[in-house]
Amino acid sequence: MPGGLLGIESLDRVEIETILDRAKNFQPRQSQNQRDVLRGRMIVNLFFEASTRTRTSFEIAAKRLGADAISITASGSSVDKGESLVDTLNTLGAMHPDAIVMRHSASGAPHFLARHLPTPIINAGDGTHEHPTQALLDARTILDRRPTLEGLRVAIIGDIAHSRVARSNMYLLSKFGADIVLCGPASLLPVELQQIASGVTLTHDIKEALRDADVIMMLRVQLERQHESAFSSGEYFRFYGLGLEHMSLASPHAIVMHPGPINRGREISSEVADSQRSVILNQVENGIAVRMAVLERVLSN
Repeated sequence: MPGGLLGIESLDRVEIETILDRAKNFQPRQSQNQRDVLRGRMIVNLFFEASTRTRTSFEIAAKRLGADAISITASGSSVDKGESLVDTLNTLGAMHPDAIVMRHSASGAPHFLARHLPTPIINAGDGTHEHPTQALLDARTILDRRPTLEGLRVAIIGDIAHSRVARSNMYLLSKFGADIVLCGPASLLPVELQQIASGVTLTHDIKEALRDADVIMMLRVQLERQHESAFSSGEYFRFYGLGLEHMSLASPHAIVMHPGPINRGREISSEVADSQRSVILNQVENGIAVRMAVLERVLSN
């Protein structure tokens, strides 16, 4: 991955497994060795959208590997003063960072950057397209509790239409033969999504989606990407929120995931989010380990 990481779609299964295996070595309970492999390297985090988990975990990942990390956000930067994306990128390129981690509201923005700069680019989320490191950390979290991704029934529920997390997970899980069920209201569940990966089915019935599910991925309703919401918070939770009463439909050992931030009472109840079935905080923890593995692989000689 010397050219960076722009998405899951273009990765093969071996590459994914290599990253996931390496990430396990970077988990807190594993060996603390080889934490200075990127000493002397500089990584720029360029975030045009608000982020807490992804930006912070990339910063921590870089520093744990011994690299210098500099974070730039659109607010308070030259972008606020009207600087174009091209000029921002050229300015950064002149500083010669070793890698750029980029989040942008426009789908394809990191790919544009990669075409114009020789610097390796890591996609930290582009519009409604992909969020590759989220899918990788989700897979790592599942594998911490399951021996394989093969044959799993995974229910992805919520605002599928605007979710780059859903797309990256669909690409990744389909490479391992998982059975993927997408569920949400018709306005948030485009039928064409069934065509982007194998093993995908669609339903508007949350009970059908949850039946015998091994993994339940709840998604945030992305109000910032919608002109107006068709549902009130209470109405949405009534039909597509995950409550304790739903858990009996899933596999007895099913785990509950959420990429965050969580809107309690809209897409998930506090009782489920804080239950023993929830691995939401484990996802956050694995975000650092996975991003360490990605940075190391992207910048390895």
